[in-house]
Amino acid sequence: MTFMAAIPRAFEVGISLSSEEQGPAALVRVAHRAEELGFGFAMISDHFHPWIDQQGQSPFVWSVLGAIAQATERLRIGTAVTCPLIRIHPVVLAQAAATTSVLMEGRFLFGVGTGENLNEHVVGARWPPIDVRLEMLEEAVALIRHLWQGGLRSWRGRHYTVEDARVYTLPEPVPPILVAAGGRKSAELAGRIGDGLIAVEPDQELAQTFSGAGGGRKPRYGQVAACWAPDRDRALETAHRWWPLAGVPGPLRSELRLPSQFEAACRLVRPEEVARKIVLGPDPEPHAKALQEFQGAGYEHVFVHQVGPDQEGFLEFYAKEVLPAVNATQRKPG
Repeated sequence: MTFMAAIPRAFEVGISLSSEEQGPAALVRVAHRAEELGFGFAMISDHFHPWIDQQGQSPFVWSVLGAIAQATERLRIGTAVTCPLIRIHPVVLAQAAATTSVLMEGRFLFGVGTGENLNEHVVGARWPPIDVRLEMLEEAVALIRHLWQGGLRSWRGRHYTVEDARVYTLPEPVPPILVAAGGRKSAELAGRIGDGLIAVEPDQELAQTFSGAGGGRKPRYGQVAACWAPDRDRALETAHRWWPLAGVPGPLRSELRLPSQFEAACRLVRPEEVARKIVLGPDPEPHAKALQEFQGAGYEHVFVHQVGPDQEGFLEFYAKEVLPAVNATQRKPG
């Protein structure tokens, strides 16, 4: 089956802006260039630390989003994802997301999740188990929506307290809240409280759980990890250097506290393990296959994370080899 035939009319390809690998000015440039080349959306990571020191960056995402809002006109931008639990109180994020949505004139998507100890421990708070974090996330989302209703608001919940707070700069319309999920419980929560789903695996069962829990046909966003380079060997070398955590098991990612601890875990990751998780090289077919897998699992939007510094080469490759196929299929009647 060809790539052209596999892409349905509603399918959309976006990009990932990696705050761990790029500084703030570079992120703004990449977003602007992505819009120039015809991408419809981008999702930006929200970290306090990079995963490993090699990545070397961690700009404050809300400052970067403000700059991107001024550097773009059409590109939709979302966080993938913000953790509204510990490091930043939900009342502050309600204000930050509202202001960002106003600056972007409705182009903002607010992606949230249960986060990682890597970023949240910095305020000295206890790192809760996953069931508690899911409970906190549900309350945080409800609190944020409560504040977006306007007027003077207070809240006394199990995890959060707000006294006499009013978000004056309110978004119209309010941004959709997309909820990240990696298992059954989080997918059920996403279906119950979210305006959409974010996933990093083309898991059809996850998408079905989301739908069955109340998500219905709400938007589903998936992320593909890729490393474009002029040849596959160079792509593998780059991916193994910049993103060895592709081979680190998912549960471990939420628990480790420091980049040095991730580096220790990554020393055990072999290049072939990275190759199984990241699409490599200049051949468009493996990239097409990765997109098809998400499409087949029921995801309408897929954002591609280019690992490493060569963002321009990746953007040009996708613009020439991938987006024309998507656009041509969308123009077909019926």
